[in-house]
Amino acid sequence: MESKNPVFSRSRQQAGGWAAPAPSPAQLQNMYDAPSYAPPTGPAYRTMTLDDVVVRGFLTLGTLVVAAAGAWILDVPPMFAIGAAIVALILGLIASFTQSTNPALILGYALFEGVFLGKISSVFEGTVSGIVLQAVLGTAFAFGAVLTVYSLRIIRVTPKLVKYGIAAAISVIGLLLVNMLVGLFNDGGLGLRTDSPIGWIFSIIMILVGCFFLLLDFDSIEQGVRQGAPEKFAWQCAFGLTLSLVWIYLEVLRFISYFTSSD
Repeated sequence: MESKNPVFSRSRQQAGGWAAPAPSPAQLQNMYDAPSYAPPTGPAYRTMTLDDVVVRGFLTLGTLVVAAAGAWILDVPPMFAIGAAIVALILGLIASFTQSTNPALILGYALFEGVFLGKISSVFEGTVSGIVLQAVLGTAFAFGAVLTVYSLRIIRVTPKLVKYGIAAAISVIGLLLVNMLVGLFNDGGLGLRTDSPIGWIFSIIMILVGCFFLLLDFDSIEQGVRQGAPEKFAWQCAFGLTLSLVWIYLEVLRFISYFTSSD
């Protein structure tokens, strides 16, 4: 029986606004299966890209190179360079152990490390003309070689490789400390830093350890990009690359000095 209530009569006239066709069984099933909330479509932050690492790497290395050039041109005193090296060591340890992505901390490390590198490079250059350029070219060659080996997957970064590589790095650092302690009582220490076959072999090992760290840096960058790491992680990648390149440069500089004279 039709209702005489004007409200219900008006509702039937406005069915297009208040009512809708009855859903089909398939629509009901879809409504039942649908989640009660909308899942996030992606991370709330911008993820890191290879370009981010390249830009921050240039900024970090650029700061280091400019500081090194300034220290060389201004001929900073040796004690000033040693002080800069100590500050760089402290900042580097903080950035390493805290995995910091703070640009000020990382660029600060590059600045003080650059001052030290500028001074020590000028000392080597004063002893052997052209040795700095050779060391720079040697470092660039090592970088390109490791990048090629990694890109072609000739050497794969596996947990076993990381384990053995870290063990080797700890061992050579321990030997360096022992060599320094023995050097306090015996000139030349264990001979690890002398112009001798032992010194040559040890320098080669140190260069290879630096290349190993460079290999880890490339893997860290690739994994960070692939897994969608935050953009700020690019600073830590740039810091790691800078550390490895500084290590390789100093060792190549020392190794070349063994076979080059100023005559």
